[in-house]
Amino acid sequence: MIEERRTVAPPVFPESWDIRSARLLADTPTSHVWEVTQGSHGLAIVKDFKPAGIEDEFPGIETLEWRDGDAAVRVLGRDGHRVLMEHAGEYTLLDHLNIHGDDAASEIAAEAILRFHGDVPRPAPEGLQPLRQRFKSLFEKATSDRKSGIQSIFMHAAETAERLLANQRNIRPLHADLHHENLIRNVRGWLVIDLKGVIGDPLFDTANLFYNPLDRMDLRASPARASSLARLLESRLGWDRCGILEYAFAHACLSASWHVEDGNLDEAERSLAVARAAQAVLQQES
Repeated sequence: MIEERRTVAPPVFPESWDIRSARLLADTPTSHVWEVTQGSHGLAIVKDFKPAGIEDEFPGIETLEWRDGDAAVRVLGRDGHRVLMEHAGEYTLLDHLNIHGDDAASEIAAEAILRFHGDVPRPAPEGLQPLRQRFKSLFEKATSDRKSGIQSIFMHAAETAERLLANQRNIRPLHADLHHENLIRNVRGWLVIDLKGVIGDPLFDTANLFYNPLDRMDLRASPARASSLARLLESRLGWDRCGILEYAFAHACLSASWHVEDGNLDEAERSLAVARAAQAVLQQES
């Protein structure tokens, strides 16, 4: 039996956007992503947010506008829940890792984080999600385990997250989902895409690098890789290595708690392998 593919019709774009053609790039749980031709201006991207995306990703548009194209894609226009953006290109940091190796990719990621967290001479947008709220699922999982008498890694991670969140520094808008497929190179250099709209300690933006690439468990679950990545980030960013590793540990457990909520226990265990790699390095260096 041949599976039928659902055809998604392009939305009606504002006339001012001068859209001549549209091609569906992705149909995700949060949005339809269209590659469009914008008159004489060439390619651009339109993200048409679904209800889940309006809650989870649309606040990130505020941060993109705040960055105004500095280290991030530019927002070119907004129409309700549709956003017209600069086309970031097609060459991702994952492509670079596959060609040049993990160390080379990590160097670029560190530089991108440094640029993204550079000073902006404008007030930060209001209404961004506090980083503490981002950890809600982890705290709930730890509370559930505690009530059940289970001494779990989630409880340890929640304690770590509580301590980190109580001692945040340089609180500012975050990317909050910075990984190898959300860094793309175009003529303006390496740019971030797909922000989450979170505000908190910039150390958190290093955490997803330990968790990625998703299909490279040889990297994700390796204490040696976690150690070398933490040292590289400390060297390039001037940030505390212990804090970087603790956020990596807490974030991986947060991701595992999301998978537990979804009933995907296999993926939760893969996430916990990332957490254990960071935990092993922290124990070695304590």
